[in-house]
Amino acid sequence: MPRPPTAQPPLAFQPHDHGGCVARLVACAESRAAERGLRLTPQRRRVLEILLESHRAMGAYEVLGRLTEEGLGSQPPVVYRALEFLADLGVIHRVERLSAFVACARPGRRHRPVFLICRGCNRVAETEPEGVGGALDAAAGMIGFGIEALSVEIEGLCPDCRPEARQ
Repeated sequence: MPRPPTAQPPLAFQPHDHGGCVARLVACAESRAAERGLRLTPQRRRVLEILLESHRAMGAYEVLGRLTEEGLGSQPPVVYRALEFLADLGVIHRVERLSAFVACARPGRRHRPVFLICRGCNRVAETEPEGVGGALDAAAGMIGFGIEALSVEIEGLCPDCRPEARQ
C-alpha cells in the first residue's frame, strides 16, 4: 500500500497566499544576511522581489532589464553579484536547464529540491518528493560516491498549460 506524500505540494502551480510567501522569503533573506554580518541592500532585495513576482525562472539579463527600467542598475555585474549573494544565502536556486534563477520555496531549511519546469509558461515549482534524495544517496553510496550537490529538473506542462487539464 503506497504511503501518502509528506512533502508540501509545490506552490507555483496552485492558488496560494502569494503576498505571504514573498514576505516570508524576504524576511528569511534579511535574517540570514544579518546572521552573517551582511546587508540585504536595496538592489539585492529588489532582485529577490523580482524573482518572487511570478514563480517563474528568470535569466540574469531579464532581471537586469527590470532593474534598468526602475533605475536601480544597468551593468551585468550588479545583477550577477546580487544573484550570487542571494544563492549563497539559500533564498534562490539556479535552474541549470534554463540558465535562470528562481526564488526558493523552502527557505530556512536544508533540502534537496526537485524543479518541475513548465515548458509552456516557464513557471517553476519546487518540490521535494519523499525518498528521492535517499534513493540517490543509496545509489551513490553503493559505489562509494558522496553527493555534495544535487539538482533534479523535470520538464513538462503545468495544469494551466496542459490542454486536457483545461477541459
